Amino acid sequence: QVQLVESGGGSVQAGGSLRLSCVVSGSIFNIHDMGWFRQAPGKQCELVASITPTYRTKYPDSVKGRFTIFRDNAKKMVYLQMNSLKPEDSGVYYCNRDPPWQSYWGQGTQVTVSS
Repeated sequence: QVQLVESGGGSVQAGGSLRLSCVVSGSIFNIHDMGWFRQAPGKQCELVASITPTYRTKYPDSVKGRFTIFRDNAKKMVYLQMNSLKPEDSGVYYCNRDPPWQSYWGQGTQVTVSS
């Protein structure tokens, strides 16, 4: 049984920053690529950042240079530092394995960016 608990979301104005955190339990954490996913209303869930166990990262062009993913393998935690936020970054953010465990999703954390 895998548990994912996200936190750190909130409401900010455009240009602001937030740091999201995720704690993972019930899995051998340090063998998996981990990612942050965003679900915006009316849009498909998208991967916004991914990190390998050896800290290699990848980002879509939409967030590259603004978002940074990092992980602490000892603490089984994944973080997403989001800077220069835009209204289109709004949505519910989830952490999960990349590719995701379909049976295991956390409650997510809401990010709202106002213009």
